[in-house]
Amino acid sequence: MSKYTNFIFDNYEFDLDSKNLRFYYSYDGILNFCETYRFNFEFTNYSPEALDRAVYSLFIMSGISYFKAYLAPNIIINIGKLSEVDYHFFKNIYQKGLGEFYFVNNLDPLTEINFPKDFIDKPQIEFDSTGVLLGIGGGKDSLLSYEFLKDSNDTVTTWSLDHQEILEPLVKTMGTKHLSVEREWDRRLLKLNSEDAYNGHIPISAIFGLVGAVTAILSGNKDIIVSNEQSADEVTLKYRGININHQYSKSSEFEESLKRYLVNNFGNSINYFSLLRPFSEVYISELFAENYFEKYKNVFSSCNNAFTNDSHKIYWCGKCPKCAFIFLAFTPFIDRAKLESLWGKNLIQDPYLDQTYRQIIGIYGDKPLDCVGEIKESRAAMRLAQKIYPELAKYHFDLPKDYDYKTLGNFNNMPKTMMELIKKKIKI
Repeated sequence: MSKYTNFIFDNYEFDLDSKNLRFYYSYDGILNFCETYRFNFEFTNYSPEALDRAVYSLFIMSGISYFKAYLAPNIIINIGKLSEVDYHFFKNIYQKGLGEFYFVNNLDPLTEINFPKDFIDKPQIEFDSTGVLLGIGGGKDSLLSYEFLKDSNDTVTTWSLDHQEILEPLVKTMGTKHLSVEREWDRRLLKLNSEDAYNGHIPISAIFGLVGAVTAILSGNKDIIVSNEQSADEVTLKYRGININHQYSKSSEFEESLKRYLVNNFGNSINYFSLLRPFSEVYISELFAENYFEKYKNVFSSCNNAFTNDSHKIYWCGKCPKCAFIFLAFTPFIDRAKLESLWGKNLIQDPYLDQTYRQIIGIYGDKPLDCVGEIKESRAAMRLAQKIYPELAKYHFDLPKDYDYKTLGNFNNMPKTMMELIKKKIKI
């Protein structure tokens, strides 16, 4: 039972002079939080109504970081009201996006999310927009998307959330127009987590998507593009009969729900989709390794530990499941010495990671709670790696003879022009 009765969405304010957006939340009006976003770029001539609608959506989404601390049974919104579309969208992403959090804390995965139901109607707000806004996370996926897009007829602007210092060498290598947004969450959570507050994974990509919507409006862009692949759809584990997906907010289910939500609010003015949804992560690794590894080898990282709040440079930790999977996925396509130079060692031969690899290929326990590939594609990569490292024959597993990691999934969520662009790039 929560020690608080109400989680309150108190207020938000956007100081356009300082470009600081602040969100205020509290528990019962006595435990207060403030989260700040800084939009470090020049704003275009935007629609104030559209901006406020997008800011309000981000206000509700960002509250998840503080709501999870004590899971108060009641939710109060002091400023504005939800539409019925808002209600179902946020209730769903809070419920499913906190699945891993519930698992880690041994909580009920069907914990009720009691958003208020005093709905209001919200008509669409349409406005003029054009151009592509591509999210950059620092890893191979968003870089492959950038290389696919950069020679297209659309104006491509990249953007990132946090880690400006870390990403600077990468952005310089790309040589494109880049927009930086900083998020400062309330550090009071750290102290509370050391006391009695719950802690755990949140659907950060959902926050990323709605920051993207605000950024698109402020910069005049239409297409908000991310770089999530097929593997984000695979269930990580089952908990109390409920499927838990570490990557839920990267999944095609969430992508479709956010796309519908934005259309409902902004009509055709904003679009959201993943450019890499049709691809397996191993195929992405092959395409990146063969075409762009040399260009970016010193300035990119797909290791999540490189992007923590206390990190100041790109690196690969060499210990996490993500590093283990990326090493495996690159092994068939990158020279051994070049690959080892990223980590300073050979991860696939590291005894410390033996159990991790068994989890990744699905022969021991559940998949790791990290952004790793599907079991099937991981097995395909391991099968290729076994031809290079005979000692990997110790891993026994089945793989359907007709499985091909290069088989593309559907292009349903992206514009036809983007589908044609991708097929041209990979020559199909």
